[in-house]
Amino acid sequence: MNFQRGKRHEDLEMNLVPLIDVLLVIIIFLVVSATFSRTSELQINLPTAEANATQEKPLTIEVGVDANGKYTVNNKGLTDTSVDAISAALQLAASGGKEPTVIINADAKTTHQSVVNVMEASRVAGFTHITFATQAKSGN
Repeated sequence: MNFQRGKRHEDLEMNLVPLIDVLLVIIIFLVVSATFSRTSELQINLPTAEANATQEKPLTIEVGVDANGKYTVNNKGLTDTSVDAISAALQLAASGGKEPTVIINADAKTTHQSVVNVMEASRVAGFTHITFATQAKSGN
């Protein structure tokens, strides 16, 4: 039953206005992001400076302690393991240098007291800069 005779139906058309709106928004986002990526690629010429070529290396004293409690100061073995003897060896190794750094190379299985003896000898000798040498784990 067609009650509307003679009236033709309009052809369906695709509305392009929403598509154009979405494309304009996408273009705006592309322009803004392109501007930001360009500013992160600046060409910078860093300033230059001339440094003093002759800088003194700080005086270091290496103290070794093995697992048996034997001490070495700059690879010279000590027969007396008392704090006073270690302190005297440290002062001799410093030979009048100012503020030497004492580097303690202690075996992993050495006693805690042996390391404390080296630290106490450094304090008696008047050396306050003490550090410990370590090695990186292999295989990781």
